[in-house]
Amino acid sequence: MARPARPHASSEGGVHAVLARPLLALVIFAIPTVARAQDIEPRAFSNAPVGVNFLIGGYAYTRGSLSTDPALPVTNARLGTSSAIFAYARVLDLWGKSAKFDAILPITWLSGTAQLAGQPIERTVDGLGDARLRLSVNLYGAPALTLQEFREYQQDLILGASFAVTTPTGQYDPSRLVNLGTNRWSFRPEIGASKALGPLTLELAAGATFYTENTNFFGGRTRSQDPITSVQGHAIYSFPHGIWASIDATYFTGGRTTVDGELNSDLQRNWRLGATLAFPLSIRHSVKLYASSGVSARTGNNYDLIGIALQYRWGGGL
Repeated sequence: MARPARPHASSEGGVHAVLARPLLALVIFAIPTVARAQDIEPRAFSNAPVGVNFLIGGYAYTRGSLSTDPALPVTNARLGTSSAIFAYARVLDLWGKSAKFDAILPITWLSGTAQLAGQPIERTVDGLGDARLRLSVNLYGAPALTLQEFREYQQDLILGASFAVTTPTGQYDPSRLVNLGTNRWSFRPEIGASKALGPLTLELAAGATFYTENTNFFGGRTRSQDPITSVQGHAIYSFPHGIWASIDATYFTGGRTTVDGELNSDLQRNWRLGATLAFPLSIRHSVKLYASSGVSARTGNNYDLIGIALQYRWGGGL
């Protein structure tokens, strides 16, 4: 059950203090191919007033040993990516539960070097990445609320679930070793829990990503991939004036690939750590800064990532 919060003033300043804190959480990291299994996203299961819309623009940069695809005969990949991220989200009422729909499209510039059969190769490419659509529902602890009702809401325990679909919209050339798109669909169900302990919130989420076949993989071959399972945890601290910061971690495993019936030795077992800082600029605008780095990687994903997201929100009575 949601507990009543302390009374707030009915002035615009009081509304700002109530609303600025929970309304920033909807950005993913846009990096090529399998790296989506290692997204680190704090506050994925949180509450907001029904009818609020989010428009997000961001930038993410990665550098290091970024694995483009474990099924490719590529070693010592040293790649850098710069990605512009565009996203839209809306808070919904699904049978009295708060829910959220979001759509995300990255545009990426990639350049770098690697080795193929011991020989150096170089690649520079830019274009669309694979778009993602997601629906998440808070099943317990975060009822669908109007703006007026939300002023009295205070989080305790939230249990939620989500389902994401990644579409093959990204730039793809089967004659190239490195691409921005994957030429396949993927489906990711996830469950999560979020528990507030005063200003500290602890979150835990677990999910699995399932992939369709790529029937035009590097020279017209057929590539399939086992599911990747992942778990992520966050320790989030809320400061006054709607500012929050988190320490984030994720572990993922699986994803062994098969090309034309031949099983590859590319099982993934990787850890990443990160941090996030978010703060409001006004009742409608907010900023999120984030960074992460590989701690332990079996498949060459020890890269560094930094990013920024700017968010504008409207509707729902704001």
